[in-house]
Amino acid sequence: MGERKTERAREIAALQLGLDLGITLIDTAEMYGDGGAEEVVGAAIKGRRGQSFVVSKVSPHNASLRGTIAACERSLARLGVEQIDLYLLHWRGSHPLADTVRAFEQLQASAKIRDWGVSNFDTRDMDELAAIQGGGQCASNQVLYNLAERGIEWDLLPWCRERRMPVMAYCPIDQGGRTLRSAALKQVAERHGATTAQIALTWLVRQQGVIAIPKAVSEAHIRANRAALDLVLTPADLADLDRIFPPPTGKMPLGMA
Repeated sequence: MGERKTERAREIAALQLGLDLGITLIDTAEMYGDGGAEEVVGAAIKGRRGQSFVVSKVSPHNASLRGTIAACERSLARLGVEQIDLYLLHWRGSHPLADTVRAFEQLQASAKIRDWGVSNFDTRDMDELAAIQGGGQCASNQVLYNLAERGIEWDLLPWCRERRMPVMAYCPIDQGGRTLRSAALKQVAERHGATTAQIALTWLVRQQGVIAIPKAVSEAHIRANRAALDLVLTPADLADLDRIFPPPTGKMPLGMA
């Protein structure tokens, strides 16, 4: 979102429809649309701040002590809010994690962010973060996770669950679309009168401590995503999905998109 002015009204309407349907978490970042996405989010939540939970991210090249604070202030201005609910480091860069954490702490102390977290951090990264002074206050880790990309189930997801740290799953419906073309997945979807995308979302949000953040701009897509929350998968469905998309049997590299 925020890349083309001709799409601005439609994008704002899409986010507001999500709020109307009770989908309150909106994920964005300073790098999306070079700040344009944050401006779209700001327009969508104007007058509805109490209905929204806003997540944004600082880019790695800005994640020094001073750079993180300056980036957050720019994001606040584009969003038109006084506080970001959850502020993430988008992925690891060259700046020391300790400096980024110190910046997050200062932003919390000044009430410019409520909580902070990370994105695209694997288990080793999380161990390193936890060893830093203040690193234990990390509130969330946002990573690639969907039916076709289950590698985090081996060690990262258990690590986060043990610490009661929510995992935010981006690309929850598999960007490439190969998941949705699975004939076996279509059979599961047919049993529920649903789409394969809805089954993929339902499977994900039933996971303990997992939040899905699917992208959607069209009204039909947004309503379909919301309807997925009302589906209930049976033990037979889950067994079929494990057979089609088996869980990991060992450590796998963290996927990124």
